[in-house]
Amino acid sequence: MTYIEVPNSAPRRRRPVGGVTILIGLLVLAALGLALWTWLALSWSYSDGERAGVLQKFSRRGWLCKTQEGELAMYIVAGIAPQVWNFTVRDGATAAALDKAVGHRVQLHYTEHPGIPSSCFGDSRYFVDRVTIEDQAPSVPAVPAVPAVPAVPAVTR
Repeated sequence: MTYIEVPNSAPRRRRPVGGVTILIGLLVLAALGLALWTWLALSWSYSDGERAGVLQKFSRRGWLCKTQEGELAMYIVAGIAPQVWNFTVRDGATAAALDKAVGHRVQLHYTEHPGIPSSCFGDSRYFVDRVTIEDQAPSVPAVPAVPAVPAVPAVTR
């Protein structure tokens, strides 16, 4: 009887999984998890609302990642120091409108995005997406007038 040889008839040997392969797999898994978390944090908003006040600062800042940041001074009572609210703008058209509105009384619509893993997306968790200018002239907070004290004549003896 003749013997027929079949090529590659031996069972395949599996290469053992090494520590480098596991490390690469864990790094890829961590990068995918971070990308998913960032996408969720930026696309899902925790809350949204309106804030009004005087836009006192709007700038583009950052060492590596340039973000557009602003400060809104919210005056509760005239003569008392305002509460300053920091915000970030991601939209170019909104940023252009805010750049022209510095010093004006504005109303801002914002969404809150907590848990953003990097400051490359903004220094604040509040992202402004709409601006309404309430006045056309730059405003200065009203300071109550100090009543004039009548001069008291000096008493000489």
